[in-house]
Amino acid sequence: MKPVDHPGMARPRVGVLLVNLGTPDAPDAKSVRRYLAEFLSDQRVVELPRLLWQPILRGPILMTRPRKSAHAYAQVWRPDGSPLAVFTRAQAEGLRGAFGPEVMVDWAMRYGAPAIGDRLKALKAAGCERILLAPLYPQYCAATTATANDRAFATLAGMRWQPAVRTLPPYYDDPAYIAALGQSVEESLAGLGFAPDALVVSFHGMPTRTLELGDPYHCHCLKTARLLGAALGREVTVTFQSRFGSAKWLEPATDAMLAGLPAKGVKRVAIVAPGFSVDCIETLEELAIRGRDTFTAAGGEDFAYLPCLNDSAIGLEMLRTLLARELEGWVSLP
Repeated sequence: MKPVDHPGMARPRVGVLLVNLGTPDAPDAKSVRRYLAEFLSDQRVVELPRLLWQPILRGPILMTRPRKSAHAYAQVWRPDGSPLAVFTRAQAEGLRGAFGPEVMVDWAMRYGAPAIGDRLKALKAAGCERILLAPLYPQYCAATTATANDRAFATLAGMRWQPAVRTLPPYYDDPAYIAALGQSVEESLAGLGFAPDALVVSFHGMPTRTLELGDPYHCHCLKTARLLGAALGREVTVTFQSRFGSAKWLEPATDAMLAGLPAKGVKRVAIVAPGFSVDCIETLEELAIRGRDTFTAAGGEDFAYLPCLNDSAIGLEMLRTLLARELEGWVSLP
C-alpha cells in the first residue's frame, strides 16, 4: 500500500514521438535568425571546429541569410503556420488512436518548437514509461536522424526516471514506404495535364565528405530512387538539392539538372522529393517555385512538383504500418 504522502502517478502508457527537422516561429528575419543560429550551430550539421565556424556563422551568415530566407518562407507560409509544422502536427493527429487508447502520439522538432526535450518530458509526465522515437527521415543521415536522437538522449540523461526507448530505423527501402511513394506519385501524375518527359527525384544534398566518412545517406537515396523507379515501371533522374557553402556536395545538383534538361529535348518535367516526409520550404519554395523558374527560363514548357506524402491517407497508413511494427511487444494492437 502506498503511503498517504506518496507522489501522484499517472497510469502506465506508451508514447510515440514523431520528430522532424524544425522551422522558424514566423516568416520574418528575427525568427529565421534565431532558428538558423540553432540549426547551423549543430556540429552534426556543420562538421567544423566551433572556434573556426562560429565567427563565420555569427558574422556574415547570420547578418545576411535570415532576410533572404525569411522571404522564401513568406512565399509558402500558411495561415495556420509553417508547412513543415502544420503537416507534422497533422500526421500526429491523424495517428492518434491508431494504436489503441493507451498509446499517446505526439510530435516535436529538432530545432525550434515544440522541442524534443519538452515533448519527451510531457509524455513521461503523462505516464509513458515506454516511448518510440520516430525521426521522420526515410534515409539515414547523421545530420538528421542522428542529431534528433542525440537531442532525445540528452534529455533522457537528465531524467531520474527514464522511460524505455526505441528508435524508428531508416525506412528508405521498406516495402510499405516504396508502395506508398509509388501510389502517391502515380496518382499525382494521373492528375497532370501533360505527360512528363522525365521524372526527377530530388533529395536534400549533403557534402561529399559525409559519404567519404561513412554516412550511408547517399546509398540510401539511390536505393529509394531505384526501387521507386521499379515500382513505377519507368526511369527516374536522381538529383540533390539545397547546396550550401563552398564545399563539394553530392551531385548532380537539382538546379543544374533542371537548367540543362531543355537543351537535351526534355521539355516536360515532373519532380518529386521522397526524402522529405512532409512538404516544407525546400520542396514548396526551392523546388515548386524556384525549380519551375529555372526550368522554364532554360526553355522548358511544362513543370509539375508532386507533393510529399504529408498527412494523406496513403502516408498515414504507411506510418501506421512502420510504427506498429516497432511497437510490437509493447502494445496489443487493435
